[in-house]
Amino acid sequence: MGNTSVQSEAMVRTPAMRTADMKLEVIVVPVSDVDRAKQFYGNLGWRLDADVVTGDDFRVIQFTPPGSPCSVIFGKNVTAAVPGTAQGLHLIVSDVEAARAELVKYGVDVSEVFHDAGGVFHHAGENARLTGPHPGHRSYASFASFSDPDGNGWLFQEVTARLPGRIDADETLFASSTDLEAALRRAAAAHGEHEKRIGKHDDDWPTWYAAYMVSEQAGRPLPS
Repeated sequence: MGNTSVQSEAMVRTPAMRTADMKLEVIVVPVSDVDRAKQFYGNLGWRLDADVVTGDDFRVIQFTPPGSPCSVIFGKNVTAAVPGTAQGLHLIVSDVEAARAELVKYGVDVSEVFHDAGGVFHHAGENARLTGPHPGHRSYASFASFSDPDGNGWLFQEVTARLPGRIDADETLFASSTDLEAALRRAAAAHGEHEKRIGKHDDDWPTWYAAYMVSEQAGRPLPS
């Protein structure tokens, strides 16, 4: 059975098998120097939610990336994992080049934007990396990577349109004003092409924008 068939079957069967919401809340990151890690993640502009010390041998720190429903926890005696072994932690952004530039401004060593030679997800490590964003700026296909002081590996992944079923088609949510702005810019560019096709100004552009933005986020066919 090919990948497409497997994906289609999963998309059909998942709703029927669903029993309860299971929302990813926290990722635990193993670090060797808690204060150094706290400074690093704080310098990224992430929100510090908690820094709790209980005695001499237990400390837990929680940070949340901007716009993320999932947080990151590290500390002392919160995991038995070896520091630096957390890899492939993905941060979804609407503009990978802008996100990379922001971290560079903070003094973080970030890779150049890249895409995979296979054009889908990226290979492990730095295998099959091609410089620059995906040529067609396809959603899910452009990345940039960086690491914390212990070597825990993070990646920015640019997502502008979700796969079908990934977002509830009846809900349109934007995690930040930056994401909303990026969506409006994409809608504006697409609407400009729409007006070229119809050969006149579209007085009902708000309706077209709304349909485009909702469809893009839900992974449904875009208006023409």
